[in-house]
Amino acid sequence: MSRVSALIVVRLDAAGDRVPLPARLSYDAEDPYVVRATFFDGHEVLARWHFDRQMLADGLRRPVGDGDVRFAPHTEAGVEEVRMALRGPSAAGQGHAVLFVDARALADFLDRTYDTVGAGEEFLDVDRLLAEFLAG
Repeated sequence: MSRVSALIVVRLDAAGDRVPLPARLSYDAEDPYVVRATFFDGHEVLARWHFDRQMLADGLRRPVGDGDVRFAPHTEAGVEEVRMALRGPSAAGQGHAVLFVDARALADFLDRTYDTVGAGEEFLDVDRLLAEFLAG
């Protein structure tokens, strides 16, 4: 299997309340460094983000990131989570968001991606990408 996806519920920090939102995490072996996340409100797509797979994995154990994307382990009421702080371009009206994702659900998803393409086994066909870019 060269693709992995999972639908998980994240919690959006909205003025101290946590609002549940479904999120689709996707991984494709053709783009082995990237995890795509699509956040929904019902059937409406709220946002799409691309994350570095290794950065997500590191965020399970320690704070990582700088600037627009930051991940950090977080425990509240005995529940282990990953805190995701995201900052979108203000001109696009996206602003800032803080999300919490269950650490076990994220770790399970990442384990499945590493079953597809192991850590250190990532390969990116730069020649193919360049040819596609120049053809487009």
